[in-house]
Amino acid sequence: MSDNNYKSDMSIDERVMMAIVRVAERFKKNSSAIVKNWDLTFSQYNLLRVLDASVNGQNTMKNVNRIMLISGANMTGIAKRLEKNGFIVRTNDPKDDRLKRLQITSLGKHVLKDISVYKDQGLEKYLMEYSHEQKSSLLRILQGILKQTN
Repeated sequence: MSDNNYKSDMSIDERVMMAIVRVAERFKKNSSAIVKNWDLTFSQYNLLRVLDASVNGQNTMKNVNRIMLISGANMTGIAKRLEKNGFIVRTNDPKDDRLKRLQITSLGKHVLKDISVYKDQGLEKYLMEYSHEQKSSLLRILQGILKQTN
């Protein structure tokens, strides 16, 4: 998209970072539209994904907060809604009553499986023109940026 009446005053660094933000926002918007068909928000879907990838389908709320970069207060609301709909179970950690454990249920796993087909189709349109090597290189660059700014 170009406009002959506008010349950006942004540096190449800023233009790259803004492009990353735009791609991420578009990805989140499209992903949100997919998971909305199962009455989930993007954050709820991501919480289910984290739990599904965790050992025995469970993790502490504190670890999930750290993985998802979400505040404790927001995580509590997300977890309560998922529990109410039968997608997860919340319990006290047997080793420390102050910690809550979250576990994905069979219903939560089933929903993830249903969503995965649509999610994979949506992902293809972002990266289908790029080779595995290009994707790996981009991933390394982005991980390096995240590591430097952590």
